[in-house]
Order: sequence, then structure tokens, then C-alpha cells
Amino acid sequence: VTEKAWNFYPYTITGLTTLFYPPHTHIRIETRFENNNGDNNNVFGDRPTPAESVSHLDILIDPIPDKHYKETEDLSRWVSEKMGRGPLVEGWRKDSTPIMCSYKRVQCSFEVYGFQGKTEDFIHRNIQDILLVGHRQAVAWTDEWHGMSLEDVREYERQIQEQTNSKLKSTQNNNTAAPRPAYSRSMSVTDERSLKKMGVKTMAMSDPSTSTLPHSTVRLNSTPE
Repeated sequence: VTEKAWNFYPYTITGLTTLFYPPHTHIRIETRFENNNGDNNNVFGDRPTPAESVSHLDILIDPIPDKHYKETEDLSRWVSEKMGRGPLVEGWRKDSTPIMCSYKRVQCSFEVYGFQGKTEDFIHRNIQDILLVGHRQAVAWTDEWHGMSLEDVREYERQIQEQTNSKLKSTQNNNTAAPRPAYSRSMSVTDERSLKKMGVKTMAMSDPSTSTLPHSTVRLNSTPE
């Protein structure tokens, strides 16, 4: 599995591609953060997503798989000691300030006749669960990251990346019974010049008439407090 990530906050792109067997699976997730409660219908500025393809994720009330539930991440019980906020209550998206929405445009491609639709739907459902759990955790863990400087965040990212790569390498070395697919290291860039060199189009640079993105699209609006 090859993963590439471009960080051009408040706009980011994550791409995943499987290469170890045909057909290849491609997943692309675009993210844009805005200080609102998810009411921007054309957040990416190129083409509005059809209403039937938009999912509004509520980190308080939307169900998650039982295996991912933790009482410490239940936002109906969560309280931040540093910020004096929480727990969340019904209607929090209308009343909470400040508030930020993480808009996601998720696209995937699995081009196998007879399996494409079901497989792409399966991928979308799993990504939705991952995003919902991740944004619940982002709020529940507020006291762990609140107050960090940008330098602190970059150092934290570097440490996590090293730990992840080390764990994957150790797993591959210990499992000699069967070969495992290789995992690439992720990379992060934060300036437009680097993005242009990589051939990545940001929202400001994108041209929808020449888009080569996969066909199946769903936009997810996830609104952490």
C-alpha cells in the first residue's frame, strides 16, 4: 500500500494506492477546514457535490462500530479541564462557539466488472467509520494537544511517523512465513511551491475540466467542536 499526503493547511490531500495485485485500488481524500458548522455547500470551490452524495457526520450522536467505542471518548461524558468545555449535548452544532468543520471529499476507484459498485460502497462506509472515530478522538483528546505550538505539532508528527515506520518494518521482518505488501513512508509538505513541483493542484490551482480523479465521490462533513 502506497500512501502519500500533502499538507497545505487548511487544505490537505491524502492518497492511497494498492499495487501488490491487480486491479489496483485508488483512494483520494481531500480535506478543507473552515470555521463554520458545515453549511458551505461548495467548500472546494470547483463543483458542488450533489446533495444525495453528502453525509453530515455528527461526532456526538452518530453510531460507531462497537469495537471502537471507549467511554473516555464518549463526547456525551467528555469534559476538557484545560478549556472548560463539555460534555456535548444535542444541538451542539448550532450553539457551540468556536466551531470548525472538517470537509472531506472522498473518491475511490475499484474497476472490476461486477464488483466495482459494491466494493466502492464498502470502502466509503469504512472510511466514514474511520473519520467519525478519528474526529471523536480529536475532541476527546483535547487536553493532550491543546496549547501545542506549530513546532510542537511537527515534532509530534515526526515521532509518530518514525514509530509507525519502525513498527511496520519490525512486523515485516518478523513475519517470514508469507511476504507482506510494502508500505511506503508518508510525506508532508506545507508550501504551494513544493505542491506544484509534485504536480499536485490545490483548490486555487485546480481546473475541473482536466480532472483525472476517480469516479466515485462522496463528501463527508465532520464537525468537531
